[in-house]
Amino acid sequence: MVYDVKPYTLCGLIVMKLIYLDVCCLNRPFDDQTQERIRLESEAIILIFRHIETQDWQWVSSEIVDFEIDKMPDSERKYRIHAMKIFSTQSIIATDSQIARAEALQEQGFDSYDALHLACAEHGAADVMLTTDDNLKRLANRYSDMLYLRVENPLIWLQELLV
Repeated sequence: MVYDVKPYTLCGLIVMKLIYLDVCCLNRPFDDQTQERIRLESEAIILIFRHIETQDWQWVSSEIVDFEIDKMPDSERKYRIHAMKIFSTQSIIATDSQIARAEALQEQGFDSYDALHLACAEHGAADVMLTTDDNLKRLANRYSDMLYLRVENPLIWLQELLV
């Protein structure tokens, strides 16, 4: 099934979306698909990747994503997710500035990896950071006034674009 996604426009000009995907999103298509939520989120992520592959949208990644992928015990999954990285248009390196931002986010209750992902996504000027992590999403909603990007579930985000 092919979906026609409305372009993102600003003052009549088409603007390319910058998307940051955390490692939960990258893993989702390889998770057990027997649960309906997992299957639907997987389909959303696959559709998002189609738009990334066709360069409708850009994927901002980071060295934090690479680090988390490298820690995966399943070598087949690790290989497949690393192979997806060829579609990222930029990879943010965590500098002292991003680490300081992550530490400030940790003070609000974000765990260290999530805080680093957020800091890198913000630095990369991502429009949205997509995650399937409900705890991260709840915390991001609570502190949305101090974040410089939106944090959303990929299925919810994509459904909003399709309306």
